[in-house]
Amino acid sequence: MTSRPHDALFKAGFELPEHAAGLFRSVLPRALVDAISWDTMSLEAGSFIDPELADGHSDLLYTAQLGGAPAFLYLLLEHQSTNDPEMPLRMLVYMVRIWERFRREHSTPEGTRAPLPPILPVLVSHAPGGWTAPRRFEDLLEPLPTRYPDLADFVPRFSLCVEDLAHLSNADLKAFTLAAFPKVVLWALRDARGGRGLLQNFDDWADAVVEAWRAPSGGQALGQLVRYFHLVSDDLQLDEIRAKLRGLDPAAEQVAMTIAEQMRREGAAEGLAEGLVAGRVQVLTKLLTLKFGAVSAEHMERIEGATPAQLDRYVERVLTAETLDAVLAL
Repeated sequence: MTSRPHDALFKAGFELPEHAAGLFRSVLPRALVDAISWDTMSLEAGSFIDPELADGHSDLLYTAQLGGAPAFLYLLLEHQSTNDPEMPLRMLVYMVRIWERFRREHSTPEGTRAPLPPILPVLVSHAPGGWTAPRRFEDLLEPLPTRYPDLADFVPRFSLCVEDLAHLSNADLKAFTLAAFPKVVLWALRDARGGRGLLQNFDDWADAVVEAWRAPSGGQALGQLVRYFHLVSDDLQLDEIRAKLRGLDPAAEQVAMTIAEQMRREGAAEGLAEGLVAGRVQVLTKLLTLKFGAVSAEHMERIEGATPAQLDRYVERVLTAETLDAVLAL
């Protein structure tokens, strides 16, 4: 089971370029929307987020033609519980990484370099209470560049285009030029942190859920949505959600039941795997203590971070190794 449900649902909803295009078209300035050739839009591989921030952010990168030249469209979801006050700086870092990768991939033996494509960054936030952190990079600086006209020439200057789900009504979300499933994804992301918000707004979104369910690949889409509900809702809410799905379509409720059973099996398998690893660690630690004495914190850190295969090798070495370091050698 995924440990990042918001990330999984976001990518399920917007990995298809045509779905992401609908979101970009809804939030970017009209002049840019008219200049982009949306039929050229394609998804790029990879993420530019620091691993330690992956639990709070997700990203998707696309390319498209802007006025006949390539451009990047960068979609970033912030799904931590509070605003990130450093987001303009983080966005600048991510943009530089995108440009650096572009340079590496488009260098020539002769050393010629293509112009850097512009990057259009869009931030989607569903933090409770809405987005209150800075949107402009210059707002992180002190003194502000606007206080000294010549200072502005020496610092980066850009703004985040923030789509703040917390301040969008059901009508606002439904007005997006999007297919049913990505609209439902935005609703689910908006209300997931709101206690009973998912249930309170379910009836208003019932038609969109049915439309997503009956679209091509609708079973997969509904499965993603139900899996998300399971990961963010308590058992009481799940029973009520399942009842509402039954009212929409008995087959939809069957999907929910199937996903629930699958997740129970996955949870049991994960628990068993974790238990087996913990058992190996306990046995290995006891053997090492009996043979070499107390195991240091440094050695315990290495043991607890080992893979199951490494733990098996360590246990085998205890019989023949003359030192603890020899047991834990790579």
